[in-house]
Amino acid sequence: DLRTVEPGETVADKNSKLIAGLHLHYAEVCAAAEEQRRQLDTGKPDSDIPIIAMGHLFTAGGRISDDDGVRELYVGSLAHVSKDLFPEVIDYLALGHLHIPQCVAETEYFRYSGSPIPMGFGEARQQKEVVIIEFNNGGRIIRELPVPGFQRLAKISGSLDEIRLQIDDLKCKSSSAWLEIDYTDSKPVGNLKTRLDEFIEGSSLEILRVNNHRIIDKILNPVHEHETLDDLDVNEVFSRCLDSFKIPAEERSEITRSYNEIINALHEDDVNAQ
Repeated sequence: DLRTVEPGETVADKNSKLIAGLHLHYAEVCAAAEEQRRQLDTGKPDSDIPIIAMGHLFTAGGRISDDDGVRELYVGSLAHVSKDLFPEVIDYLALGHLHIPQCVAETEYFRYSGSPIPMGFGEARQQKEVVIIEFNNGGRIIRELPVPGFQRLAKISGSLDEIRLQIDDLKCKSSSAWLEIDYTDSKPVGNLKTRLDEFIEGSSLEILRVNNHRIIDKILNPVHEHETLDDLDVNEVFSRCLDSFKIPAEERSEITRSYNEIINALHEDDVNAQ
């Protein structure tokens, strides 16, 4: 196990133990790999075996995009690991979890290759890639190979008229894009989905998601004028929900405690599944 569990631990305690466990695990594995490499070394120029490590982690400073489905692997963000966690003997570190291709702390050979296909409409304009690395006589050459797009994604937002004009433009281009549509007008439209389906009729366009921000904003009752659901974390949304249902103050403590237990359990399930 990467960490032990003790009664009464705080989230910070758990994350601190987790990072310490990860550090020890990589140190032990890389030490074993280095010993194997020493034993297999024949002294010839082409006998230098690279040490390649992998991990499913969220590194500090990692970049994500809106609506990419990336969730915290652990409760809170304290378990974001730094580059210093990984031993220097690693010749290439291949990480997973973040969808955007990127280097870790500007280190060329510590990388997320990213997802090979868009995982959400927030990645619609993102160039996907695979990473090819060649080792030769102790050196390494890293190449990025772009992945061609096989299905276009498009995100459309605005009032009903603005959305219709954007859809008409796509239809004129014979587009077969999958669409996410954000209705942002304050004017209520009871049959919004029906109207949108009429807009794409006779085309190869397909609507996969509709966000009615008028309904969302009304439910959330934003404190600030330009506040959206993306600006809030799960605890803030839950607090707004308690306010909306006028839950008495004396009942909130127990309800919030139960809610936090559920959130923690979900995160633990995610970690165990991975």
